[in-house]
Amino acid sequence: MSLRSIFKGALLVTASAALIAVITIVGILAFVFYHSNGGRSWDAPVSRISSALTWDGTDYDFSGDELLENDRWAVLISEDGRVVWSLRKPADVPEQYTLTDVASFTRWYLNDYPVQCRIRDDGLLVVGSPKGSVWKHGISTPAQLLHAAPLWCGIIFLLALGCVLLLPYFAVRRWSQQAQRVRDAARSDWINGVSHDIRTPLSMVMGYAAQMEEAEDLLPERRKQAGIIRSQSQEIRNLVNDLNLTMRLDCAMQALRKEPIQVEVFLRQTVADFLNGGMGEGFDFEMDLPAEPLPPIEADPFLLRRAVNNLLTNCVRHNAPGGSIRLGARAEGKSVVLFVEGGAAAAPVEAAPARHLETDGAAAHGTGLKLVRQIAEAHGGKAAFNGGPPFRCELWMPVKPR
Repeated sequence: MSLRSIFKGALLVTASAALIAVITIVGILAFVFYHSNGGRSWDAPVSRISSALTWDGTDYDFSGDELLENDRWAVLISEDGRVVWSLRKPADVPEQYTLTDVASFTRWYLNDYPVQCRIRDDGLLVVGSPKGSVWKHGISTPAQLLHAAPLWCGIIFLLALGCVLLLPYFAVRRWSQQAQRVRDAARSDWINGVSHDIRTPLSMVMGYAAQMEEAEDLLPERRKQAGIIRSQSQEIRNLVNDLNLTMRLDCAMQALRKEPIQVEVFLRQTVADFLNGGMGEGFDFEMDLPAEPLPPIEADPFLLRRAVNNLLTNCVRHNAPGGSIRLGARAEGKSVVLFVEGGAAAAPVEAAPARHLETDGAAAHGTGLKLVRQIAEAHGGKAAFNGGPPFRCELWMPVKPR
């Protein structure tokens, strides 16, 4: 399963959860609105019923029978507590009321009948509904709670939304890590297999090429061609080793064997080994080291030497013989900066236009420079590249803590 498909699945789950939440909230609001008489309060129909009840001087006349549907009834109570007019009044509803009775049923129920009341000039109009048809309850709450209710509702909603979003996030993160481990293992197995399959025939090619290069019965031109075959085979072997090492650094499988390193001694030894290997023939090497001793760094000498050798090889490979290669170091805050500079340009690198070098393996410099960057980052440092001219690379390595 690809990371893209996992992301799409998580996005679908999140959208579904959000849609369910929205539908639930809208449904609850619609339910409350529908069962609350269309959002209208009880005062509206009672006012219409009161307007339909008139006094003609001798008796009451009511013209709103259609307003009292669904077995609703009505009574008019005078100021002395007597019922002076009624319509479909149930038998268990009293004819006389005290002040306490009025205070009770206006707040709660009248003999278990849910009622609505309206004050008139001639008394109190009471409109009742069948028992059990309306739930009526007096609720009181502090005003501070009502003012804070929107804030609390918003916080609860955001908390729920955050939980909905975090669940697929952690699921996607776990799945992507598992998928990444599978891909890393597959890539490691593939590179190890290819490296193993290349080493044996490559060793045979290099051995036969070395024999042909030293054979005195061959023409000089053929011996030179054999030397080219041997050197290019060496390049292939170095490339395979770089691929193995960069894979191990990518997957954090390369253990760092750090030890204190004195930079001046390390650079001189590295250049000496490079020249003794015949890699720098035709080039002038310059050392640029400060007069004051540099602070020691703590690094894996094998990996650091590999990084410097890659930079030196890059300078030799991409420049014509006769040029100069400058190698040195300087102290910079809490870091020691190792630099390699090479090329035919005589202008200092600061005056030359900067050109970014690709370090992802896509350019001609690719794998070697990528490995340099990985080695620097594995030690907690960084690598900076400038395509020049002249080419320059700086390795910022942290100083060894005291």
